[in-house]
Parts: sequence; structure tokens; C-alpha cells
Amino acid sequence: MLRRSLMAAVFAAGSFSAASAAMINFTATLNSASEVPPKTSAGSGDALATLNTATKELTYTVTFENLTGPATMAHFHGPAAVGANAAVVVPLGNNPTSPIHGSKTLTDAQIADLEAGKWYVNVHTAANPGGEIRGQVIVKK
Repeated sequence: MLRRSLMAAVFAAGSFSAASAAMINFTATLNSASEVPPKTSAGSGDALATLNTATKELTYTVTFENLTGPATMAHFHGPAAVGANAAVVVPLGNNPTSPIHGSKTLTDAQIADLEAGKWYVNVHTAANPGGEIRGQVIVKK
């Protein structure tokens, strides 16, 4: 009986660890100085995301405030290092309002770039059509 209880406890602990290991949290701090080229704006924001490595689903929330005007677009871009620009990977919508919530199933290549810190998120406005605030997406420690 004790042996079965111990086996059940070990199996449960292993299952819990495997389930926990499948979730990776990411964060980004958005500001105008991080745009390429840098912008001057009081705008700021944050992105929080969670990747379920078992389902490959990225769930995200992006918040922003104090932009020069209403947001016209927002996106995740990649692959790009800090200071470089890249194509849109995940569009977050036209004329978005804060907070933006959503999810997207990613490819293996997209997951590799995301985990390597090669994605950024930015928010565009009419005054800054190339992007007003931006933040590099990194694994949350």
C-alpha cells in the first residue's frame, strides 16, 4: 500500500512538473525611445504573454497610454534584434484600444524566434505611422 502511494505521489509530481514546464511567460516594456528610429512621445505600454509549448498557443495582453493620438495599428514583429526592424508576425488589429487581448497559434520557427528574444511589439498612431512605442519581447524571469 505504501509503495502504491509513493508511486502515485511520484507520478503526480512528475505530471505537475511536465505541465508547469509547458508554460513560458514573456514581457515587453514599450516606449518611444525603443522605436527604430527613436520617437519623442510620452506614450508607454507593456506586453505580457504566455506560450503554451504543448499547444503552441501564445496568449497576450498589450496595454498602452499617453500616445499622441488614438492607436491606428499594433503588431508583434520578428525576427529582429534590438535596434532592427522586421515584418509583422502577429497583427493585433486596426484602431486597437488598450488593453488588447488575444491568442495565436505559432509555428515552430516563430516559437524559436520568440524564445530567442527576436520579437518586438509596437503600437502605431497617425503621427507615428511607423510606430510610436515599441518593446522587445523577452522571457520573464
